[in-house]
Amino acid sequence: MKRIYFIISLLIVLCFEEISAQVKKWTLEDCINYAVTNNIGLQRQKLITQSKQADLTTSRMNLLPNLNAQSNLQVANGRSIDQSNSIAFNKNLTNTLGVGSNIVLFNGFTEINTIAANKFMLKAGLESEKIVRNSLIADILGQYYEVLYDRGLESASKMQLDLSEKQVFRITKMVETGKEALAKQYEIESQYSSDKLSYTIAHNTASQAITTLKQMLQLEPGTEFDIVTPDLNSTLITDNSFSTDSVYKLAAQNLPRLKEIEFELTASKKQIAAARGNLAPRLTAYGQIGSYYYDVLNAGEGVTQNSYSRQINGNLSKQVQLTLNIPIFNNFVTYKNIKVAKIRKNDNELRLELEKNNLYTDIENACLNYNRGKDEFTAANANFFYNTQSFASVEKKFEAGLVDVTDYSLAKTTLFKAETEALRTKLQLLIRKLTIQFYSTGEYENLVNQQ
Repeated sequence: MKRIYFIISLLIVLCFEEISAQVKKWTLEDCINYAVTNNIGLQRQKLITQSKQADLTTSRMNLLPNLNAQSNLQVANGRSIDQSNSIAFNKNLTNTLGVGSNIVLFNGFTEINTIAANKFMLKAGLESEKIVRNSLIADILGQYYEVLYDRGLESASKMQLDLSEKQVFRITKMVETGKEALAKQYEIESQYSSDKLSYTIAHNTASQAITTLKQMLQLEPGTEFDIVTPDLNSTLITDNSFSTDSVYKLAAQNLPRLKEIEFELTASKKQIAAARGNLAPRLTAYGQIGSYYYDVLNAGEGVTQNSYSRQINGNLSKQVQLTLNIPIFNNFVTYKNIKVAKIRKNDNELRLELEKNNLYTDIENACLNYNRGKDEFTAANANFFYNTQSFASVEKKFEAGLVDVTDYSLAKTTLFKAETEALRTKLQLLIRKLTIQFYSTGEYENLVNQQ
């Protein structure tokens, strides 16, 4: 019975270790979703947007009247004015109460324009958030494809190493039987050693690439991480054609990098109007309800005084006040603020024009690179196909002794270069296509999900 319990416990431990050893593999969508949710830089940008929302709320609240209550308690000893406005020399206590409210009726629409400016600054902040998010997604996307490329090189290097290992095994048997010279074995082993070094370098490069992607995701230290390697052979390369002008028209409407500056430009125009409003007269209204209580502390016997509530009700007073403030001279502060607002507007106009020029250049280069990339991929794919056929022929001749080691190694190296070049041009073309589609939509998420 003890033996049975031991076997069951051992099986449970082994199953647990096998499950623990399995590392969750992340898809590209998993990486992007995690980064968008947890990236510190993006979270900080969201805090900046929240501060702009607070500025908007504050400017709206400034339209409301304020309301303040006050109470003052005073004890006087010596010459003073009593509640009948007579001079007294008694020790007395006075308590005044009041509630007042102040509201701005007109100030050149400064508050209205400030609210409008803050609305557009909030919209600009939301676009800034999208810019940071898209930049983050683009970086992760690029690194994800870098991992795929480096692992493709690792796989091709491993295939080269396996071919060399097979030839080493074959030539060793032939040397042992006296069918081949020992010198030929040394040549094959030298090639095997070179391929092993290439594979080791490719393996380390792929390992570094996955580590870089993990660091970009800002995962917790010690977290096991790996990605799902898609079947690139099943990825179809469509014969798309993109027009620079057509893509630019869509980009100008959708890209947050233009919208951000456009909103800031509109906000700067509202800020000019708000600054000019300080040149207009300012009309404010003030209302107050107040009362007071008066008590002689050292009054003699027989002196009667009204109660606290009776005095408060009896001394109640109300007042309404209108104040018109006409600015005449304030050390040119208002004119300076207007000038600064105009400079900010002019700068935003130049920024927008410059960004449009840069965007058109980026799109033009992207379209040209995509068209060139299609030609490169077609040529590289055909080159890989023909080199595969050529190497198969050379390998058969080498095993039959019709070609020497040099020709065999050259054919193997040429095949390796053709394979890696086909992989590079394919991944490069996919990235370029995705970049152009992003220019047309302004967001990466939907495009990534379609890959």
